[in-house]
Amino acid sequence: MSAAPPPPPPESPVAAAAGGGDKVLAAAQHIVKSLATSKNAADDMIRILSGFDNRLSQITSDLFPSPDLAADSDERGNPLWGQISAAAFDAAEQLIQVWDGTPEALVFEATEDEVAEYLSAVDVAIEHLARGSGGGGGGAGSSSSSTAGRAGVAVQLAMARLEEELRHLMVRHAVPLDPTGLFFSLRRLSLGSMDDLDTSSEFDAATPHSIDVAPETARGGPLVNPFEDQVFDPVRPEAVDDLRAIADRMARAGYSRELADAYCGIRRDLLDEYLSALGVERLSIDEVQRIEWKHLNDKMKKWVQAVKTVVRVLLAGERRLCDQVLSVSDELREECFIESTKGCIMQILSFGDAVAVCPRSPEKLSRILDMYEALAEVIPEMKDLCLGSSGDGVISDVQANLDRLGDAIRGTLFEFGKVLQLESSRRAMTAGEIHPMTRYVMNYLRLLVVYSDTLDALLDDDADDQIDLARAEDQDQEHLESMTPLGKRLLKLISYLEANLEEKSKLYEDSALECIFSMNNLLYIVQKVRDSELGKILGDHWVKRRNGKIRQYSKSYLRISWMKVLSFLKDDGHGSGSGSSSGSGSGHSSSRMSIKEKFKNFNLAFEEIYRNQTTWKVPDPQLREELKISISENVIPAYRAFLGRYGSQVDGGRNSGKYIKYTPEDLESQLSDLFEGAPGPANHSRRRT
Repeated sequence: MSAAPPPPPPESPVAAAAGGGDKVLAAAQHIVKSLATSKNAADDMIRILSGFDNRLSQITSDLFPSPDLAADSDERGNPLWGQISAAAFDAAEQLIQVWDGTPEALVFEATEDEVAEYLSAVDVAIEHLARGSGGGGGGAGSSSSSTAGRAGVAVQLAMARLEEELRHLMVRHAVPLDPTGLFFSLRRLSLGSMDDLDTSSEFDAATPHSIDVAPETARGGPLVNPFEDQVFDPVRPEAVDDLRAIADRMARAGYSRELADAYCGIRRDLLDEYLSALGVERLSIDEVQRIEWKHLNDKMKKWVQAVKTVVRVLLAGERRLCDQVLSVSDELREECFIESTKGCIMQILSFGDAVAVCPRSPEKLSRILDMYEALAEVIPEMKDLCLGSSGDGVISDVQANLDRLGDAIRGTLFEFGKVLQLESSRRAMTAGEIHPMTRYVMNYLRLLVVYSDTLDALLDDDADDQIDLARAEDQDQEHLESMTPLGKRLLKLISYLEANLEEKSKLYEDSALECIFSMNNLLYIVQKVRDSELGKILGDHWVKRRNGKIRQYSKSYLRISWMKVLSFLKDDGHGSGSGSSSGSGSGHSSSRMSIKEKFKNFNLAFEEIYRNQTTWKVPDPQLREELKISISENVIPAYRAFLGRYGSQVDGGRNSGKYIKYTPEDLESQLSDLFEGAPGPANHSRRRT
């Protein structure tokens, strides 16, 4: 609540000191013209002089700008000058002392007229102090010295009050921050942020289970500036003029240091509150490194949002406030902007530094890239805000922080490659399905393409990439030479993955299942490449070579799995289907037994394949159907022909159903159950040392 205004100043002593009304008015008019620096200042002086004598309200300020003081030495010699000037100072001094005696009251909570009178009194005190210090003004030396001393005390009192008033105005009129209205959500769903990548991995952090997501969900569209139309004024506009009036007088009185300290102190505290509202905490490097990934991930997301909010909203608002309030001095304006915002900027950077030195972990890469891009995006805007050379140090710190995040990105990619090379889990996928490592790595690499511009700038064409890629015999060399740094790194990482999968395929005792595993995983890699920007990077030649390998695996599977089965259906000269009358009866009997044995062996081999391979899994519907068709095209015609030729020698005999158990249609139906991943006890993997 505002305190009661101070009592009005006493009756002016000016009228008693002057000998004639007209001469008093003339002298007062001259004082106003000489001392005031603008029409507003003149109006303020007229207001305070009229408080001494109502006749002085007749003074006008229409003659601005004031004439050169050196040309008015004759009028300044007028004794009335000194009398009225002294009277004005007496009244100003008294008004300053009255307000000083009521510390609970606030000038800027009083009426507009009272505020104007106080500021005019401060102007008079400042002017008298300046004239006294410079030896100006009329009267004897001792009198001038005494007035200067009194002016110094009055100014000191006024500055202490104005400093307090400035603090109060900035706090009282501070605008609270609404984070929900300012945040720009950089949504990187699933693949984009690795939020869906389960880090409970059987082979450390590099190969957790993951889900498949479409590449277009990796990033929520192009990064635009969501704050273009967002203007945040940290202080309500109605208080700005009052703050500027205080700052002007403190600067003119020689209290720039006190002004800067008060201004920067308040702004720093308020910016700390804003950062807290944005979710940016003060955390040491040790504290950041101890945070669990789930919580650290949330803090990194908030940091990305906060960086843009801080620069485009908070710092932009602080820049405008400095320009408005501290317009009295360019040097003061730049100093206060840097000093008041430095702590906020350093708090932002400290978290970036802590993340940059955290242990390398693949799941952090997406977030670190977000942080890098956010900081890189706002650096030009920060340079625009820091107009003077005083901001060079801050910009240098920001750039150094960006460089350290870049080092963390390069280091994380390097560690990821090492993990792929060294990962050596010995548990084979029971059903030959897609390995979790394959899913994780391919989703991971598709994510990297989303950041292609940033990564191309960060990744150098290092010698290791060149050596490894030179050995890639199945790569189009012309296309290889035109690859970007990121493209070469992606090709290198995929080659690590393929080599690792090849080693894992050797864990299978059943060579047919080894082919299924290799087919499943290579097809998944090809699909992820073909359906994303990876396809453009790696090229058609790369995709064609892998499709060729998939066909080779398919042929190998058919040969390994079904060659033995088909061997029982070969015609090796047992006679015609009707049974020849020629030859001995024992020969006919032997032939029939041989045919029965073939049917029996075929049934046993087919049933074993059915029992095993119905538990195997081929996730891709097209590949699964193509395999079934290939099997049918090889098995069904051969069985139908064998059954047609020799079935009559078995059919109708004793226990014929024991040997001819299936019709061709039965086999066709059975084959449709293969590769569906049905539950079963079979385990066809082995561990080789």
